[in-house]
Amino acid sequence: MARKEKITVQMILDTAFSMTREEGFANVTARKVAAKAGCSTQPIFRVYRNMEELWIAVYEKAVTFFQDYYSLYPRTGKKPFASLGMAYIAFAREEKHLFELLFVNGGSNRKRVYEVLDGSQSNVAYEVDLARASGCADPEEAFTKMWIFIHGAACMALTGDYDLTNMETQKLLEQSYEAFVHVQEAQEL
Repeated sequence: MARKEKITVQMILDTAFSMTREEGFANVTARKVAAKAGCSTQPIFRVYRNMEELWIAVYEKAVTFFQDYYSLYPRTGKKPFASLGMAYIAFAREEKHLFELLFVNGGSNRKRVYEVLDGSQSNVAYEVDLARASGCADPEEAFTKMWIFIHGAACMALTGDYDLTNMETQKLLEQSYEAFVHVQEAQEL
């Protein structure tokens, strides 16, 4: 008799993560994961007490995936927050279901958006420091304004309502940063 393949924790997690990327988090059920992994639901519940544990593991894997994506995304331009925005908007375009999970409706166990964005490499802090070094009087306020703009553009990309090219997006992010800094300077006078 042929020996059955052992279903591992990693296989289950990878299957559920792949399903999340392809079909969305809401479609990750024990039966669907089992069918895609080629097993019954028994191995899933052998390694996870319940689906909530598997969902948390998928969410954490999505966080790591985003942080790896961001760290590998090429830095474009020299204006603060532009590269952050480019990567975030590109992620929304390319990984719609993961973007939705992480930044739109990740549920009660999710991390704050800032936590995910900042990551282990202090991505936001780096951009704030870059703004400070470039002479921005209030880089935290500039980040807040840029973030509202960036997140709005990314949500538009998620829904298919964003049709700007990367070059147009880069230019718009840089112009927005300059406009926000200009308004700050004018308010100081």
